[in-house]
Amino acid sequence: MQLGVFSVSLSVKDIHASKAFYEQLGFTVFGGDIAQNWLIMKNGDCLIGLFQGMFERTMLTFNPGWDTNAKNLTTFTDVRELQKQLKAKGVEFATEADETTTGPASFVITDPDGNPVLVDQHR
Repeated sequence: MQLGVFSVSLSVKDIHASKAFYEQLGFTVFGGDIAQNWLIMKNGDCLIGLFQGMFERTMLTFNPGWDTNAKNLTTFTDVRELQKQLKAKGVEFATEADETTTGPASFVITDPDGNPVLVDQHR
């Protein structure tokens, strides 16, 4: 099962303080909009997202269809197909992708310790 590129989406209290902290660790802004309270930062192949006021908890995030530079992959497993495969394995969903659609969609599952796992396809 190929879930796509991995990142950690951090729920932060102060996006400016978090940006400055991760810059000290060698991360640079890769995408997002600080005026909208979200940034994607990168250090080599490591990706983190900083999100202020958008969700309650830090999440593991996978993006089908992208590589670590947010470039489109020629082949990938669609989020709806991943959802079907996980349902067949008995995985429970917090939110689901609409399986009658195409293009961007997402779902959220929760691991045994309550950590949300977001699978978010942007194309």
